[in-house]
Amino acid sequence: MTTALNNHMKLFSTVILLLCSTGVAIGQKALNDSTAEKEPIAVGELGGAASRNLIGGGLSYGYGAAVEVTPIENWLELELGVTSAFGTHLREQDIDLLFKKPWTFSPKVEFMFGVGLAYAHTNNYNTTTNSLGGEIALDFMFWPFAKHRFGWYLEPAYEYGFGENHEQSVGISAGLLIAIP
Repeated sequence: MTTALNNHMKLFSTVILLLCSTGVAIGQKALNDSTAEKEPIAVGELGGAASRNLIGGGLSYGYGAAVEVTPIENWLELELGVTSAFGTHLREQDIDLLFKKPWTFSPKVEFMFGVGLAYAHTNNYNTTTNSLGGEIALDFMFWPFAKHRFGWYLEPAYEYGFGENHEQSVGISAGLLIAIP
């Protein structure tokens, strides 16, 4: 079991190293065009979420909220999010912290690759568990208006639990983006 955990930590570390060593994408030059204005302090996300447990096969649906900030322009965005999901005999609350590398493909389309930690509080058949895990997410953001005040997002994700059951799940969330000036 310790060997498996070490292998997962090596993989996790390698992904973070690769994420940090990537360069600026050619599409990021779009930030310098005339539609670029003062960046918001943060971007809020509100939307729905669905996930499937890959071990037990259970489905859950719910809602989520997150806030993204940009400490290093074109290099790093931090996302702190909470999700509540419900399924048959299941209630789960997740908190995740993702470190994302952004790429801006056009003034209206952004993409981010994120890696981070997730904490899950789960009540399944009246058995409560708390676990820590890793998460990988792809974040597609669409800004239909030039001022980037409102938009929408689509975020597929994979989560791996470090607990004794090594839960694995895939999920997707989608919803509204709101710029916080």
